[in-house]
Order: sequence, then structure tokens, then C-alpha cells
Amino acid sequence: MKMKAIGIVLTGGNNERLGDLTSVRAASALPMGSCYRVIDFPISNMANSGINKIAVITQYNSRSLHDHLSSEKWWDLGRKHGGLFVFTPFQSNDNNLWYRGTADSIYQNIAFLKRSKEELVVIASGNCVYKMDFKKLIEHHMEKGADITIAAKNIAGTDINPCEFGVLTLDENGIVADFEEKPFETESRIISMGIYVISRLLLIELLEKAIADDRFELVTGILIHYRKKYRMSAFMFDGYWSAINSVDAYYNTNMDFLRHDVRKTLVHTFPHIESKPKDEPPAKFNHHSESRNCLVGSGTILNGKVVNSVIFRKVFTWENSYINNSIIMEGCQIASGCVVEHAILDKDVMVTAGRHVCGTPGKPVIVRKETVI
Repeated sequence: MKMKAIGIVLTGGNNERLGDLTSVRAASALPMGSCYRVIDFPISNMANSGINKIAVITQYNSRSLHDHLSSEKWWDLGRKHGGLFVFTPFQSNDNNLWYRGTADSIYQNIAFLKRSKEELVVIASGNCVYKMDFKKLIEHHMEKGADITIAAKNIAGTDINPCEFGVLTLDENGIVADFEEKPFETESRIISMGIYVISRLLLIELLEKAIADDRFELVTGILIHYRKKYRMSAFMFDGYWSAINSVDAYYNTNMDFLRHDVRKTLVHTFPHIESKPKDEPPAKFNHHSESRNCLVGSGTILNGKVVNSVIFRKVFTWENSYINNSIIMEGCQIASGCVVEHAILDKDVMVTAGRHVCGTPGKPVIVRKETVI
């Protein structure tokens, strides 16, 4: 039996590990892969899986997110039944608090759940890059007869630190035996991807109980709190996935887009990840320019040399400039004689003639938005 679901995307609070990158925007609004924002991935995954009613819950530095999500039609969510809903904290006679945690952020918008008719809710983090068919996740949830299903990934053999995530211990049937949030140490290499399936009515019930007991976080206050009471299943995902939770993660994920296998999965394979389009001309590579293994956004004009880099829209480089292993965001200008290596240039940065902006492998330098060097 097919069950319909609604979606909730949690865009989170301030992540200090992202430093200056999130001083002007939420992590979910970070530019990705020359033409996307991070939030495009969970929203597109839901829309492509037939979830046509999606709530995005924002709080920290949400202006750019609101601008990006100003029209629902880019994700084919402009319809009579369903649509894209963007929720922010608000004051009322009953409440004047900001969201006190992820569970509280859903609870303060519980009317969205109560007015919906769908049987299931898919909850996803807004700061991860991946492509997933949520229909398979829901089918797994139903086949296992689970109360809650957690999308999980086995990170054995990778350099990902499991202690930065929720860590799962599973029995032989794939049922969650234990769940720890960011443990000090662990032997398990199975981590939560921050994606959950739960009955809408059960979610309402658990939210009301949690908030009444001052438990404001979804993971610790509900999932871990009730891990022994309810049947929790793990849906193992073996595709590309990256959580944008640090500067290194942001830099490395953008660099991953330069790999053919990652581009094939995330960009070139149907169904596609959609984004708010910018009606600009294609990138222009002038006579003296040279580029190798790069992604270049629309409206960009290159006159210098660019190698192993991700260039976003409306970037301009002069002759005799050199960019290598870097991320150059929208509107940046790189003058003649400049060298930019292992760097992340935020929006509208101007590097004047002859300047060098160089980080080191494994430690990219970040230049804040609208800086003139």
C-alpha cells in the first residue's frame, strides 16, 4: 500500500565551525557546485520523490534562504494541493520565544502537521548534499513495520569522524539497538544522516510530550529518549553524501563536484537537482584564458588561468591571473597578476592587481564577503 508523506526541512541554527561562511547566511544557503545552494538538494529529493508539500523551517541568518525560496515553481511545488512553506519564529499572545531546538522549531509550527492529511512525515536536515529516492526510504519504513526509520550510512573506510554525528548500533535485522548523539568515542561506523520517517500522528504526540518536559531537541529529546520504546529501523544508504558542517566539509564537497562520478550522480542523472535560475548568458572564455578541470557559472568572464576550481556566477578575471584549487563565489573580481590558491572567496570580493591569496592544502583561506584585497 502506498502512503503519502509531507516533508520538513530543518535549516538549523548558527554553526560556528563554518566561521565567516555563515556570518551572512545560514549553512543551508551556502553556494554549492557553481550553480546550486545546499538546500536545493533536500528539497529536490523530496519533490522528485513525489512529496509535494514541504515545510522549510528557518531561523538563523535566514534572509538569503527566503530570497532563494521566494518561488516554489522551480521545484515544481507551485500547486493547489501542497506547495512550499517557509516558517520562521514569530511572536504571538501565547509565545514570544525563538526556537529552542529542532523539536521546538517543529512544535511551534505544529499547525502545519495538524492541518495536513498525509500519514507520514519525512524530516531532513537542510545542510547535506546527496541524491536520494525517498520513495525507497518510505517503502523500507513500511516493510519493516517501523515506528521511526532513520536513514544511515556506513562510513567504514572513510576519513569521516563518526563522533561528529549521531551514531547507531544495529541488530542483525537492521533495527536500532542504540543511538548516541556525537559520542566522545565509539566503535560503530554507522551514522545517522539526519533523515527520518515517522507517522504524522505519532510525531505530533511525541512533540507535545517532549515540549511539556522541556526536551527541545529532536534527536536527544525524542529519538534517543524513545529509542527503547519504539521500533526504529535503519535504512542504509550507499550513495554520495556530505554534511556541510565545517569549512573543510564545504571546501571538499565543492571540490568533489570536479569528480566525474560525483557530477554524474548529482548533476547529470535524472531526476535532476533543481535550483532558482538566474537568467544570465553562458560563461565566456576569452582568447587568453585557460581552464582545466573547472566548473564555471553563468555570466562569468575568464581572461586568466583557472585550474581545479569551482567558479560561481558573474565572476570576472583579468589576463595573467591564476586561480588554483579554489572556490570563487558570485561577483568576485580577480585582477591582473593575482594568484589565488587553496582559497574560498565569498561574494563580491575584489582582489587588486598583483595580490596573492593563498591557503595551504587542507587549510583553505577564507576571504569575507565584499572584501577588497
